[in-house]
Amino acid sequence: MDRSENLVPKDSEPRIHPTAELKACKLGRYASIGERVVLREVTVGDFSYFERHSEAIYTTIGKFCSIASNSRINALEHPIERLTQHKVSYRPNEYFRWLGVDAAFRERRQAKAVTIGHDVWVGHGAVIMPGLTIGNGAVIGANAVVTHNVPSYEILVGVPARPLRSRFTAAVAARIEALAWWDWPVEKLAKAVPDMQALPIEAFLDRWENDAI
Repeated sequence: MDRSENLVPKDSEPRIHPTAELKACKLGRYASIGERVVLREVTVGDFSYFERHSEAIYTTIGKFCSIASNSRINALEHPIERLTQHKVSYRPNEYFRWLGVDAAFRERRQAKAVTIGHDVWVGHGAVIMPGLTIGNGAVIGANAVVTHNVPSYEILVGVPARPLRSRFTAAVAARIEALAWWDWPVEKLAKAVPDMQALPIEAFLDRWENDAI
């Protein structure tokens, strides 16, 4: 019997911890949002997950991303050019009934959205600043502060974050990008998992690049 016949996918509905706070978010299949996570206007791709106490705003996250605890994506910006950088100048409604949210400042924040590719790992306590793009397969080290765009498959560490190394050679990275395994149907993905576990990366690519299943 083909072992793949027993690989029945679990319920694909997103899982949201009851203490999480989400506003105007879109969650993909199998997405998971952990304890006390706060998301505002965030799109989370299939299989991606947020661990506890993480926050994100105005962000698009690809598939199979791993967001560790206490991370902050699109860290809050303050209007430091104003008389006061305090939120009384852009969210006065929290203090005064007759003053509304500063719509122009909100639009300024929305215009600096963050885009995260597929299969990205954001380490514990990492901070990603506004307006950045993180490429597929990148790794953001624990407690790193990312202030610039990150190429695909690059590993960044430190404050401010700096390149440590690439996960793969350029040739292998290009093959992975072309494979686009994150778009596979769940049945094919389930069949490939044992090879992900057992095969070196180039052997895996050799086997699956021409697989039509």
